[in-house]
Amino acid sequence: MDIREIIKAARGEITVDLLLKNGKLINVFSGEIRKESVAIHKGFVVGFGNYKSKKVLDLSGKYIAPGFIDGHVHIESSMVSVSEFARAVVPKGVTSVITDAHEIANVLGIDGIKYMLESSKNQPLNVFFMLPSCVPATQMETAGAHLTGFDLYPFLKEKWVVGLGEVMNFPGVISADDDLLNKMKIASGKRVDGHSPGLMGKALSSYITSGIASDHESTTMLEAKEKLEKGMYVMVREGTSEKNLKDIIPLVNEENYSRFFFVTDDRHPQDLVKEGSIDFIIRKAISLGLNPITAIKMATINTAEYFRLPRIGAIAPGYQADIVILNNLKEIKPVMVFRRGDLASVNGEFVAKKVKLTGMLRGSINVRWLRDNDFKISALPQAKKIRVVEIVPHQIITKKKICRAKIENKIAVSDIKNDILKMVVVERHLASGNIGKGFVKGFGLKKGAIASSVSHDSHNIICVGVDDKSIFTACVEIVKMGGGLCVADGEKVLGHLPLPIAGLMTDKPLEKVVSELEKLVAVTKKLGCKLDDPFMTISFLALPVIPELKLTDKGLVDVSKMKLVELFV
Repeated sequence: MDIREIIKAARGEITVDLLLKNGKLINVFSGEIRKESVAIHKGFVVGFGNYKSKKVLDLSGKYIAPGFIDGHVHIESSMVSVSEFARAVVPKGVTSVITDAHEIANVLGIDGIKYMLESSKNQPLNVFFMLPSCVPATQMETAGAHLTGFDLYPFLKEKWVVGLGEVMNFPGVISADDDLLNKMKIASGKRVDGHSPGLMGKALSSYITSGIASDHESTTMLEAKEKLEKGMYVMVREGTSEKNLKDIIPLVNEENYSRFFFVTDDRHPQDLVKEGSIDFIIRKAISLGLNPITAIKMATINTAEYFRLPRIGAIAPGYQADIVILNNLKEIKPVMVFRRGDLASVNGEFVAKKVKLTGMLRGSINVRWLRDNDFKISALPQAKKIRVVEIVPHQIITKKKICRAKIENKIAVSDIKNDILKMVVVERHLASGNIGKGFVKGFGLKKGAIASSVSHDSHNIICVGVDDKSIFTACVEIVKMGGGLCVADGEKVLGHLPLPIAGLMTDKPLEKVVSELEKLVAVTKKLGCKLDDPFMTISFLALPVIPELKLTDKGLVDVSKMKLVELFV
């Protein structure tokens, strides 16, 4: 930015690059909407009103809004490269994201963070980074890396790094774990994001005193209200599996809305294409009764001010010209999107130049040789009951249930009649041979198995199936692909989607990934699965920082007690 030229342009002394004429400007500072023309030069807004311009665009009364900002997203969860992710979200009006490379860092460590930083350069999207604070998230799972504060410190000098990402190990914070406190100390002066599902009372107060300023894990209004009252910023999340908007939005009012902003966290590619990103959340919030201007503030300036992003999140002199043009304030359907003053999308079509990615990453699947009897669960004669992970629809939390075990020839097996299926987690980083075994309720499969190398946070191979042969076939296919998603029945692979980038992403076009995912989901339906997105659901069943019961490669984890527990009761 040549500040001298920008000043001259603002004074009207030189011809500006672009004038957006006859629009209805949404001013997120005053809360007003007024008919206005916006002058843009060298990628920045320089003023309002009449300016000599090289190009004039008559908006004929359309609305001019700031570009939307996603306050917390794991790009890896889209399963596509940063370039393809930009193609997905920019036409939806998203011009900035704050991402946490937590997923790829748990697989590839520092190399994963470097890869994401490099991939984000020169994109038609502002990609800001929060450094992953918990690699691994806990000691009750095997990750592909272990990052200390010493490892993370050099990244804090990077221009696009704005803080420390979600601190998931809340018991570690409350017990004043040295490693966690050191990471927060080196991030001094930058934001530290939280992750404290269900935390309340003195435990929450203890967590907040460490310097953690936000949280995106509130699933009830009561939980969000306490976090708000204790000074936290509340990230209102609406992802693919994590849908919290409807429960939290009634809490937002004219007195407190500045403490809220929108995030997607994890969103599958088909949802990005069909529903959208932050634009979808704005639409839904408005349909639930939120004032459209308030909703747009929560999607723009609130997020920018929380992360201390200068010149982002508003349309005003000196602000970056990240702009969304809308026909109305109900549909929130962008007809044009500008990023730094350049047209990036028209009527939902991506028109910006696509950035080709360079660089290579090592393979990430390192599994001890699997045998078809590795998945058997022997039962003691007195074993009658088992702990079961129960899925909660549209949430990543689970319930812990005690159910009667189905025993055949001294082996615990799936109980299809009661929808209790075998679940395994195969360690894939160190070839340790660890295989966690348990049972899950809520998938509805009548036969076959589904498997994935996307399983937060350590991303070991996770599989849910009716029988051991199907589970074996699905897991072996994941290894053969070098990571990905798979559906199998017996010895037959019914469908797969390779994810060669860390077992999390592919460089294939967005449309192809969506198509292949839809085919896989359709196959799971034929096998009896009753979940809308079984692959997103399965990806969170190994996450031992989300209540109540999870399965890692080391076994069942009772999250409330933060300890491993036996399968048989």
